[in-house]
Amino acid sequence: MDPNQKIVDAAIEQLRSRWPGARDSVAAAALMLEGGDILTSVSFDNYNAAATLCAETGAVAQAYTLGKAVIASACVTAGTAEGTYQVLAPCGICQERLAIWGPEVLAAVPGSAGGSAWEMRTLRELNPFYWATSFTPNGQWPSVAEHGE
Repeated sequence: MDPNQKIVDAAIEQLRSRWPGARDSVAAAALMLEGGDILTSVSFDNYNAAATLCAETGAVAQAYTLGKAVIASACVTAGTAEGTYQVLAPCGICQERLAIWGPEVLAAVPGSAGGSAWEMRTLRELNPFYWATSFTPNGQWPSVAEHGE
């Protein structure tokens, strides 16, 4: 199986497991680590919007805690019809969280064909003018060590 499809499927399974039959406005994510392991997490919704967290946050924190490199990410939301889903591109904050592992991290994004179609793009493609390159030697993306300084 295509490893990219594997992480999208893992996110869909997490979504279906956490919110069976849900429609709209819930999200789950999956991250593939170097070596092929997959971590999943869900959005943390709350009446107080300041307390909410993106779906990727739990898996990103777990990967960082484990000291494992993330190589790909996918976030999905339930569609308007039961059993459907759509891929969500990572928001700017999640792109920032994933940037710790460099510009070649892949992220699932909605495909140009629309519907449930999706494709993978690198963070460099999503953010070609990454702000943090202004603070590194030679304008390179910061390394994991530089992010932690």
